[in-house]
Parts: sequence; structure tokens; C-alpha cells
Amino acid sequence: MTRDEEDQSFELYDLKVEVVRSGEGKIYCGAKPGDYFELRGEMLYLPPGQGFSIYSLAAVLPLLAAKQRPSHKNDWMTSDAEVACPDPHCPTRMKITRLNYRRFNHNDTTKVALPGEEDA
Repeated sequence: MTRDEEDQSFELYDLKVEVVRSGEGKIYCGAKPGDYFELRGEMLYLPPGQGFSIYSLAAVLPLLAAKQRPSHKNDWMTSDAEVACPDPHCPTRMKITRLNYRRFNHNDTTKVALPGEEDA
């Protein structure tokens, strides 16, 4: 790794989003407790043969970029980890767990130059 690449590196958490049951009743979103996907950088990975409701994904998606980044210990983004299923009659939640850090390089993720640097 060159000095320039090292200076342009940043880290994000890999995330696991897992379906958990939060009460009794029929599950309407098509999920089973234990279903999950992982987010590594910008790539979403599902286990072979498992789906995930687009409506459930829409509920959790706005939080994922923030959960990937380090947060202050007092920030609610650090402590709060469950997102309710968007169907108010469905007893599932999606639990977001931070996994390991993954290192990325700015130049590998965007064409836009860092402030103060020439465009490559």
C-alpha cells in the first residue's frame, strides 16, 4: 500500500441484520427468526436460498450507513439496534449487529477527489 493509499483509507463496520421475534402472532413479512443478511461495505449478502422482504429492507436501509460508522458512546445509534417490521401487525424486528471493521480506500469507492487534492 502506498502512502497516498494509506492516507485515503477509512474503516466501516460490517453489519449483520437478523430477524428476531418481539412478540406472539403470525409473521406477515415472509421472514423466519434467524433469517439475516450481511452488509460489507456497500455490498449486501444473503445466505443461499434465503430471501428478504423489500418492505423490511426499506425499513432498515436508512440506518445502515450510519450504523457502519463509529459513533459516540452516548449516541442512540450506538445503543439502539432493533428496527420494527413495517407491518404493525407483524411481531418481528430486525436486529442490527456491528461486526468487524473493514478498511476501504477513498479512490476505490469514488471518482471524486478528496478536498485539496487534484482529480486523478
